[in-house]
Amino acid sequence: MEKDAEQGRCKDEKEELAELSRSWDWHVRRKVAWNPCTPEEILGVLAKDEVQWVREAVAGNARVSQQALARLAEDSSGYVRAAVALNSQTPADILEALASDEMADYDSTFAKNRYLVKEGVARNPNIAQSTLAYLARDFDEHVRAKAASNPCMTAHLMDKLVKDVSWLVRNNIALNPATSEDLLVYLSADRIMDVRASVALNPRTPAAALAALASDKSWEVREEVARNPNMDGKVLDELSRHWSWKVREAVAQNPKTPAETLKRLAEDPDQSVQKAALARWS
Repeated sequence: MEKDAEQGRCKDEKEELAELSRSWDWHVRRKVAWNPCTPEEILGVLAKDEVQWVREAVAGNARVSQQALARLAEDSSGYVRAAVALNSQTPADILEALASDEMADYDSTFAKNRYLVKEGVARNPNIAQSTLAYLARDFDEHVRAKAASNPCMTAHLMDKLVKDVSWLVRNNIALNPATSEDLLVYLSADRIMDVRASVALNPRTPAAALAALASDKSWEVREEVARNPNMDGKVLDELSRHWSWKVREAVAQNPKTPAETLKRLAEDPDQSVQKAALARWS
């Protein structure tokens, strides 16, 4: 029903979108290019727009044609090519071609260049295993980290990346839903707190590893343990007595927390914990 309603709405907007796509204001044309209702033929015209930000929006639209994507993959703007790399409809052969794209942009947060096209390719679920393996060996840690986050990662590739020198890579392995239990157990002893916290949050982490992380020296790790949907009720009750209100709040929000524990947390000295417990209790 919702899909039919969406199709009906898009059909009603077709004429208006066609008119707006011819606007003199490129900001308007960009909005049309982003619109999920914009027909393929209009996107094909906007794919040749003189403004790169309009073409970038087209490159990121899931309704764009394969022909237009192939043309945009060779665009002079790296941002357009990066949008193609991220598009869920981009085929594996185009992704393979973009995997060697050296377009970089300065990231002030990390004070270094980021290879946006390669990162986009590494994240794309349509990527071929050979291309993913190639990017998993990239010299740049952010590219390897994006590859590590891809659910298409094989156990063989993960076995190598789990010992990567970059904690960003190991952290994304810890978060990846495809990571095996054995590797999650291995990462649960990582020296970096963020990695252990990511393991604690992963639903696939074995109970024994979660129990060990529940005693971690960092309260941030214990908080993520308390959020894990597979956490044992007994351990949750123990965590409900932790000194950090963030840990106790996480316990109160966990659907596996026993009723008696919730009842006690509803009278917690911290208002945030009380509110979380009462929301579940009621």
